[in-house]
Amino acid sequence: MSIVSFDNVSKIYTSGDHELYALNKVSFNLEKGKFVVILGPSGAGKSTLLNLLGGLDSPSEGTITVSGKDISKLSDNSLADYRAATVGFVFQFYNLIPTLTVYENVKLVSEISKNALDAKEMINKVGLLDHLNNFPSELSGGEQQRISIARALCKNPEILLCDEPTGALDSETGVMVLKLLLDMAKNYDKTIVIVTHNQNIAKMADVVIRVKNGKIRSIENEEHPLSADEVEW
Repeated sequence: MSIVSFDNVSKIYTSGDHELYALNKVSFNLEKGKFVVILGPSGAGKSTLLNLLGGLDSPSEGTITVSGKDISKLSDNSLADYRAATVGFVFQFYNLIPTLTVYENVKLVSEISKNALDAKEMINKVGLLDHLNNFPSELSGGEQQRISIARALCKNPEILLCDEPTGALDSETGVMVLKLLLDMAKNYDKTIVIVTHNQNIAKMADVVIRVKNGKIRSIENEEHPLSADEVEW
């Protein structure tokens, strides 16, 4: 059963009498517990797609259904509730609050999520329980990214949306982060959606959606995706 369905979704920006299609009649379905990569060059429409799925924006046309609920025409307040309850976000540059400790950064989501998981447990899952009282500036880039993943997972979201999550990391640390995300999909039944231009990450995906010029060029379902260790970085 699909957890996500895009049906003829377009995002149109207007300037005077000119229309720019950031997305043009995009349709696809995603199943629960899959590791999904949205692949394409800069300006292809990847981030627009992620923003629509995350409830950060609304489509100009078409329907987006998540867990059987149409989110296409929700009010701003309803979209905020959807983001709090259904999706977690992991960005390229972590977005941790510098004046809060690791524990406080992760614990913070319990104030907005009704079903939040235990912060210490999530920090332990990313292997950083001994850094509870450290501040972000005292962590490496890879450690900060792992904490941002712990924070996203602490919300207990159905869907985890990742925008170039390894883009600012060296290859070794990037592989560590990808292993963690794969584990969340396979063992915790989370739907992981990664936006990237990195072809190597696509080799690990259950589903690869290739986007160019606002349109889906192909959707590939992989029966035997590679593990992070099998990919040549």
